[in-house]
Amino acid sequence: MDMKEWLRSHPEIRAIRIAAADLNGEARGKRIPVRFADKAIEGGARFPLSAMNLDIWGEDIEDSPLVLASGDQDGVLHPTERGFVPAPWLKTPTAILPIWMYREDGQPFDGDPRQALARVVARYAERGLHPVVAVELEFFLIDDSGRTLEVPPSPRSGKRRKAGEILSLRALDRFDDFFTELYDACEAMDIPADTAISEAGLGQFEINLMHQDDALRAADDAWLFKMLVKGLARNYGFAGSFMAKPYEDYAGSGMHMHFSVLDEQGRNVFDDGTERGSDTLLHAINGCLEAMPGSTLVFAPHDNSFDRMVPGAHAPTGICWGYENRTAALRVPGGNPAARRIEHRVAGGDTNPYLVIAAVLGAALNGIEDARMPPEPVTGNAYELDLPRIPANWGEAIGTFERDPLIARIFAPELIRNYVMTKRQELRYMRELSPREKVEIYLDAV
Repeated sequence: MDMKEWLRSHPEIRAIRIAAADLNGEARGKRIPVRFADKAIEGGARFPLSAMNLDIWGEDIEDSPLVLASGDQDGVLHPTERGFVPAPWLKTPTAILPIWMYREDGQPFDGDPRQALARVVARYAERGLHPVVAVELEFFLIDDSGRTLEVPPSPRSGKRRKAGEILSLRALDRFDDFFTELYDACEAMDIPADTAISEAGLGQFEINLMHQDDALRAADDAWLFKMLVKGLARNYGFAGSFMAKPYEDYAGSGMHMHFSVLDEQGRNVFDDGTERGSDTLLHAINGCLEAMPGSTLVFAPHDNSFDRMVPGAHAPTGICWGYENRTAALRVPGGNPAARRIEHRVAGGDTNPYLVIAAVLGAALNGIEDARMPPEPVTGNAYELDLPRIPANWGEAIGTFERDPLIARIFAPELIRNYVMTKRQELRYMRELSPREKVEIYLDAV
């Protein structure tokens, strides 16, 4: 539907948010009266280029060439193909207009994470290939009103259930009103939310988003879903958090990504009619494995991210793959060979969906182009195997991302530079904070 027509068909809308994702996945934008929406639709909006490159506190990056050295120049942000999306968690009837950044001359701004994903998708299109993507997002419902984080009391009984409850219907039922409103909001926002389950952490849940044959739309869905969960949860008096590891003794939250690749005839190039899968599947697996050390900063972008990456806690640390093996970093699910796909299990819930999907799809395409076979698939418990490991800490991950030639094939030099500068600044300042202060930052921000 035409964007102006959408507004005419929603006369209840009183405010507009124009919003773009920065490198941390934070929404950056403006509120405008609905009567001035035509200006944003037709002419775009102007932000400083540096607004796409802020740290987790929303501060400028020191010594960034985007700030003082260049006079803090503006870019132009145009609406994405998504068009208007309602924001059901706000009291004022509001629509979000997702936007993305271009330079003054009309060229895409390489520091925009959505443009980074578009760049990878264009590489696929040049080869006549088309990725299909779905994500699974884990998150916590948390009572953060006291000095320590707790599971919110059940609205039904008033009691707190202080245990992880894997696949518990009772856990879902305790927050039935929240989940019913969440699904209603997803429908209004055209986010394809599918199955919800309770997970292994305290007050932890997972919702699957259905596969999309448009990788950009899949990333939009995940980005908007995170905004929705966080906004709606506050209406119920608790936090909805995608923080990687809020509780030391329980598993953290991941963002698992499933993907396959279609050719120009719509055939799944990972399928050869057998359980093994095609050589192209194996080449894509090898590409993902080879790029995993360099990609770790995208999959674990924060100080708290590495608290999740410990053996035996449902977060892969060894670089390996396997068939139907959830202890492996890459899992090839079973089932009908026509639906053969890869599940990438490394990323945390605290990530930027645009960068994660770009990193995974870009690594897979590197592998398809290089046509090298992976090592043998693992069986049994991958945590007990002697495997190559991803970077063990934040600083190591930053350096590996910056230097890896495989990352340079996926991301533009400007994005690599900006992301590294952002993470080094965050690393420096996080060292000055107490654990409680870090939680206060990450609980809502990521």
